[in-house]
Amino acid sequence: MDLLPVIWSGNIRGNIQFYSDLFQQKLSQSMSNTVCGPQDEESEGCRDADYALILKMVAIAAILTAGVCGVAIPLLGKKRRFLGTDSNLFVTAKAFAAGVILATGFVHMLPDAISSLTSPCLPEIPWSKFPFSGFIAMMAALATLSADFIGTQFYARKQERQSPIVTRSNLLDTVSESGIIQVEPRGWNSKVFGEEEGGAMHIVGMHAHAAHHGHSHSQEEGACEGRIPEHSHSHSPSHGIGHGNDDTGIRHIVVSQGLELGIVSHSVIIGLSLGVSHSPCTIKPLIGALSFHQFFEGFALGGCISQTRFRTLHSTLMACFFALTTPIGIAVGIGISSIYNSNSPRALVIEGVVDSVSAGILVYMALVDLIATDFLSKRMSCNVRLQVLSYFALFVGATMMSLLALWA
Repeated sequence: MDLLPVIWSGNIRGNIQFYSDLFQQKLSQSMSNTVCGPQDEESEGCRDADYALILKMVAIAAILTAGVCGVAIPLLGKKRRFLGTDSNLFVTAKAFAAGVILATGFVHMLPDAISSLTSPCLPEIPWSKFPFSGFIAMMAALATLSADFIGTQFYARKQERQSPIVTRSNLLDTVSESGIIQVEPRGWNSKVFGEEEGGAMHIVGMHAHAAHHGHSHSQEEGACEGRIPEHSHSHSPSHGIGHGNDDTGIRHIVVSQGLELGIVSHSVIIGLSLGVSHSPCTIKPLIGALSFHQFFEGFALGGCISQTRFRTLHSTLMACFFALTTPIGIAVGIGISSIYNSNSPRALVIEGVVDSVSAGILVYMALVDLIATDFLSKRMSCNVRLQVLSYFALFVGATMMSLLALWA
């Protein structure tokens, strides 16, 4: 016990003080807004603020148009038979969109994050000593998993409170009121109407058969035919009987909102980066590349929104929020271009962290909620033609989006 004051007053206290001062120094350097490195635009003789401003206006119009068209096609097409959410064409288009989202996370966002957080402008300690971009992306993916679970539970409980509780007794009452069969309510251990000893079942009208079996046969047959049965719910006495479709609707809600979060956060960064640039040589190739980028991402997001049970106003607001994000980012970049330095350590840290988070979110959403959900489904496994088309669309979408990294 007598040695403790001696140890504490010696190396330990000195080391704590040293590392505390070092941490504050490195943090201060990382948040600096001073110019770091050569100004490439000026050194290449391609700095023209007036011409760049004109190109930025063109970029806002082009990117806004591309985003609106991309997100509107699935939303408007779901009311058409050929692109309805239960059609094979929609499943194939959704596979293409999943490839786009996956390439966006792996090829566009994660490399940008690595480049920003390992820049020579940042202090070597800690940025070059630890792979922060991959770590942040991993933690963002795990956080998305947690949010996915919590969001699903929240919407499920909310829907349970809003929907009437269907018991065995009032189910029998509902069937009786329909005029098909008159049966007194029974206890839980009693036989269902039409049921014989030994578990055999007489089909006493289609309503009784559907209520007892929950449409399981029609769903399995429809899945193996590569389509969703049109009348799988039309004969159900109550919409609250089968919770499988409610769960699917809840999953679509959570997926669409998570996907929009990942896309929008990255859209702000790319819009801001274009808005602060004064180089026409940089802006020109970005206009076309970001327009295609926005179109493909909008198509993917619109496909997810079209599968939800949102009202038209809610879906429209989500679509508009996505379409306006990048143009607003460009406008903000134009406004702060005189004070914002994209080559400063502070900007590199902020952009690197945001891109890492976006990459983790989109990679998780693409693999778990888009690709795995559709490609491991019964419908896909029973339809060889749909498998071939979907895999082809998936690889084409990922390849085309990856090629855009040559310009953006």
